[in-house]
Amino acid sequence: MPCYRCGTRQVDPDRGASPWLRGVRDDRQVLVCPGCQANSSWPDDLDRCPVCASIHLVRRLGEVECRDCGNVAEPRLGPGDAVGFAVPEAQESGSGELAEEVEQALARVLRRLPRPVGIW
Repeated sequence: MPCYRCGTRQVDPDRGASPWLRGVRDDRQVLVCPGCQANSSWPDDLDRCPVCASIHLVRRLGEVECRDCGNVAEPRLGPGDAVGFAVPEAQESGSGELAEEVEQALARVLRRLPRPVGIW
């Protein structure tokens, strides 16, 4: 999943804690890369807990939970709205590259060769 601000893709992490941060923006789970964390305005883009105003939110199984106070809330999106991970602003039009990256990653995980380009 890429950074929602710049579109940088997260790579396999080294051992230990990841320098990437997670948050919720417009009811969608997002990641923030270390480079964008250097900009002090990135927390302003994230949703906040309605109880304690924390940005330490996580979205899972149709709900948003605050990691600081434990408040669990229903997402603001309606039943017909898209849910899940946010599309990074910097890469909304690059879905072809993303599809290729996903296919290559699946091939590595499943230990098979990717299909030749131009087939299908």
